[in-house]
Amino acid sequence: MGRHARHDAESGAVAETHDDVGGGKTTGSHGGHGSHGGHGDHAGMFQRRFWVTLVLAVPVVLYSHMIQDWFGFHMPEFPGSWLIAPVLGTFIFLWGGWPFLSGGYREARDLQPGMMLLISLAITVAFVASAATTLGFFDLDFWWELALLVVIMLLGHWLEMRAVGQASSALEALSELLPDSAERVTESGTETVSLEELESGDVVLVRSGGRVPADGEIVSGAAEFDESMVTGESRPVPKDAGDRVVAGTVATDSSVRVKVTAVGEETALAGIRRLVEEAQGSRSRAQALADRSAALLFYFALGAGIITFFTWSAIGQAGQAVENTITVLVISCPHALGLAIPLVIALSTGLSARNGILVKDRLALERMRSVDAVLFDKTGTLTKGEPALTTVAVAEDFEGGEDGLLALAGAVEADSEHPLARAIVAAAQERGGMREASGFRSLTGRGVEAEVDGATVAVGGPALLRERGAEVPEDLKDTVEKWRERGAAVLHVLRDGKVVGAFALEDEVRPESREAVDALHERGVRVVMITGDARSVAEAVAEDLGIDEVFAEVLPEDKDRVVAELQERGERVAMVGDGVNDAPALARADVGLAIGAGTDVAMESAGVVLASSDPRAVLSVVKLSKAGYRKMLQNLFWAAGYNIAAIPLAAGVLAPVGILLSPAVGAILMSLSTVVVALNAQLLRGLDLDPARAV
Repeated sequence: MGRHARHDAESGAVAETHDDVGGGKTTGSHGGHGSHGGHGDHAGMFQRRFWVTLVLAVPVVLYSHMIQDWFGFHMPEFPGSWLIAPVLGTFIFLWGGWPFLSGGYREARDLQPGMMLLISLAITVAFVASAATTLGFFDLDFWWELALLVVIMLLGHWLEMRAVGQASSALEALSELLPDSAERVTESGTETVSLEELESGDVVLVRSGGRVPADGEIVSGAAEFDESMVTGESRPVPKDAGDRVVAGTVATDSSVRVKVTAVGEETALAGIRRLVEEAQGSRSRAQALADRSAALLFYFALGAGIITFFTWSAIGQAGQAVENTITVLVISCPHALGLAIPLVIALSTGLSARNGILVKDRLALERMRSVDAVLFDKTGTLTKGEPALTTVAVAEDFEGGEDGLLALAGAVEADSEHPLARAIVAAAQERGGMREASGFRSLTGRGVEAEVDGATVAVGGPALLRERGAEVPEDLKDTVEKWRERGAAVLHVLRDGKVVGAFALEDEVRPESREAVDALHERGVRVVMITGDARSVAEAVAEDLGIDEVFAEVLPEDKDRVVAELQERGERVAMVGDGVNDAPALARADVGLAIGAGTDVAMESAGVVLASSDPRAVLSVVKLSKAGYRKMLQNLFWAAGYNIAAIPLAAGVLAPVGILLSPAVGAILMSLSTVVVALNAQLLRGLDLDPARAV
């Protein structure tokens, strides 16, 4: 079902409405979202009911004699005007209050009283009292109270549902990695077919820049594949005939023919999809604070109401018994309790969005305040996810120095679209420009070659040296070996077949990463790094940043397992990542944080999305989590404390000294409690979430 869907079980206020309004129960299976549209539909339902009931509540309030007496005005009278409040109030009760009435019924049936049962009890008592007054049995004006109670409850639930994301979107984003069609090779050429038509054994043509439509094996051609979306590997991986390729990866520089070995649910991408489903369904069903408070308040209010009725009846004051009982139930109406958490959530999510933090899961934000370990994916999170030139080595007999070597290599690489080539060109331009080249040739899997100033210049890796029979000069061997040991990509420059220099290119560490790691350490939080890269690459980055623990050469399914392993140690884990391979781990973690520059699936699997690529924003999330949780507790204590104090007062415990609350005074006190909660929540607007200051 997923973290977001499980909000149904954590908040009784939402869980029960899904059955009766959503068209079927979404709790307990993933299929619920697919069948009923997810939380987006429920938020829309609450929104529609809120606006309609708000419009209808205006004349109900204006034609209330109690309101008119309070504010000293009179509405125009006309034949039938006395029916405005009863007719509209009844509609508001039945239509606007239906989610709460149906939810309250289900809570009562399941013997799990919570906020929905309390709300339904309150609006039912107000409706019965108002209807009885209209029929002449009482002299109580509750139509306006009923209308406003329903309106405010719908508003609270709309805000609450809007703050909850849709877990099913993560699975949809996974599917978007696949192309819409494939080019199947036939005896007469190629034909375009849908992915559903592909079968194991088919041969497909994957063009340069195209995505692999299904898992398979290369049967002809060679190319470098961008597998970062599936494996997390930061560098394109060269593959030749006989090598395995995975659906969703991209051929970056050449076309290949691939024999399909797995389609549909048998592909690696489908396996990741299943992991996301399982990870999202693994969370325990913790109850929300508001629901627990509402359950206690329900028993307290119900008990107080019963005691009030029988006590006043026993002393022979049946009329006062009814009035005081209604006052108890009205004053216990959870206006403030219903808004205590949703209002803080709405304000904190709005504030965070303006600061580049998108909260998709309200409980994930709450859990962030107490994490013990932050697990960073390396590629694209702690690093930029793209190669950068870090070191240049020049052979002793090359006369041009580092700038000259870069100008030479940049001229050759200028027409190449390879990420390593772009890094060399960018460095050459930064150092003063490049020479002119002609006769550019791409050497698939080996490098590139061109003519520069009458000489043949080639740039490539070890495969190029083997092909040309070239040797690394003695004065460069130690340097190049050290580069390889730390996991850098090494490119050699050959002029007329002789090595004249070499470059080290590495995934560039973000300058903000060190500040983020240091700030987390200061707060007593362990920092762990996970990556699909080689251990030498991972350990070099970890040593540079001062990271506590490293998991390297990790496959997608193992990333999910690493999170589970950390949790088994008793640690509360926040996972920060940006790739599809991170999606299961993001969903499994206590808090999933996706770098916004990453893939859609990572963002949909996470509870919190960082719109920027600044890892220091993790500290901003911690700050927001603590401040928001503090406001929630303050509001809950106020709302619950108000009821604990006001209910006995409404019951008449101070009647012997002349203090007895009328229903009208009870309604005023209830409204004031809501105002206090709202004003307290507004104080969150002053929170500074700038990442630079968060550290």
